[in-house]
Amino acid sequence: MSGAYFQIFRALSSETTLVLVALAVLTLDLLVGRKREMAKRRELVGAVALFGLALSSVPLVWQTGLVGETLVVNPLTVIFKFVLIVLTALTVLISVDHDVGTHVGEYFAMLIFGAIGMLLLVSTEELLTIFVALELTSISLFVLTAFHKHSLRSQEAALKYFLFGAISSAFLLFGLSYIYGLTGATHLRDIGVALAGKGTNPLLAVGLLCVLVGLGFKVAMVPFHLWAPDAYEGAPTPVTAFIATGSKVASFFVLVKVLMIGFAGAVGSASSCGLQSGWAMVLGLAGAASMLLGNFAAIVQNNVKRLLAYSSIAHAGYILVGLVAATGTGATAVLFYVIVYAITNLGAFGVVAALASRAGGDDLEHFDGMAKRAPFLSLLMLIFILSLAGVPPLGGFFGKFYLFAAAVECDAQHFGLLWLVILGILMSAVSLYYYLILMKHIYVVPAKNDARIATPGYVNMALALCAVGVVLLGVFPEPILALLKTLVLRL
Repeated sequence: MSGAYFQIFRALSSETTLVLVALAVLTLDLLVGRKREMAKRRELVGAVALFGLALSSVPLVWQTGLVGETLVVNPLTVIFKFVLIVLTALTVLISVDHDVGTHVGEYFAMLIFGAIGMLLLVSTEELLTIFVALELTSISLFVLTAFHKHSLRSQEAALKYFLFGAISSAFLLFGLSYIYGLTGATHLRDIGVALAGKGTNPLLAVGLLCVLVGLGFKVAMVPFHLWAPDAYEGAPTPVTAFIATGSKVASFFVLVKVLMIGFAGAVGSASSCGLQSGWAMVLGLAGAASMLLGNFAAIVQNNVKRLLAYSSIAHAGYILVGLVAATGTGATAVLFYVIVYAITNLGAFGVVAALASRAGGDDLEHFDGMAKRAPFLSLLMLIFILSLAGVPPLGGFFGKFYLFAAAVECDAQHFGLLWLVILGILMSAVSLYYYLILMKHIYVVPAKNDARIATPGYVNMALALCAVGVVLLGVFPEPILALLKTLVLRL
């Protein structure tokens, strides 16, 4: 019995460390931080949070190979837990330079609690644990979205986020209950065995659809995207970065596991040669709608955060193209692109956070002439935007290439998913238009104020690391792709 408890402790050692760090952050800010001025207070609490996040990554070394009914920690899980810890640490660095209000300790503690939920989410293959982890993550993000409590825009965004989140959680819970009623199991592998060869029946169809609604909200795919533009615009910019990166990584990871392990027998088809009922058909149509709505709605936006929100919806559509392929290659491409997209998006929102607070706002006009006022950050923004647009040789290009290649490869004889690939390529061309509008404001439109903008060295370092990651994943994608492919085949 003691050995079983030790195994559980090993599996949860990173999460346990972060719980202690969150409590330490709250205590330190209460006892010491409130006697300091606000900037020094953020630096003190942020430094403790960063140290705790670094400490939580150490147990990942000995977690590999823990397989149980609730927690499954394998090399693929460890990689994504490390990615989530890094994304959280970079978010903390960006937050130290951002006005997060007077509740500094509570802010950083909620960031850490959100990270704990995401780590649990990628560590489990059991439905109830997935639901609890999603709720822990969502509640933390709801609170963080409303952290500018004197801003009506922030309060409205948080309320919409909360209402849509509550409804999606209800759908997810109903769906899980139907799946349990049909299979008598809550573990994904047991569900996969129970559903193998049985085809689609009405109860499974209802349960699967409800699960897709619940998880579709988390990844902001159409038509479950309505919360995203307001939440991205109204939340503090570092929080927006955390929602758009860490939450997306964890949600897409669990979506891949749920569909590829638990519902492998209910794939269906989104092929133009003949639609077949199943999750591939639903996600194919949702992916197409996400690419269309996300890109065309982004064209008319005047706020940079709102523009990136609609861009995020479009990118969810690109990712779904790889998932619709329903192959190991498709799952590998999805996970690779999620990593690339998270690093790119975190960098883009980090630049927005650093510049908007000093330029007076985050509308397009506030970025006029920014290339002369902040040349280094403008160069980094150019790298991030070109990667989001899918321009070679950056990571975003190769990420999209592998997604589309997986869709073509899965039906190489009839090219049944070619319609999704062609739509994705066309929408990538459309996205280049509104990305270039942002670049025009930064590099072409003259600034109303020529004063140089200075940002702290730690912010520049964090954003430069994101840019280096985007370039390296574009120039040398094969090592991480080969590793992911090997680990996905073991699922």
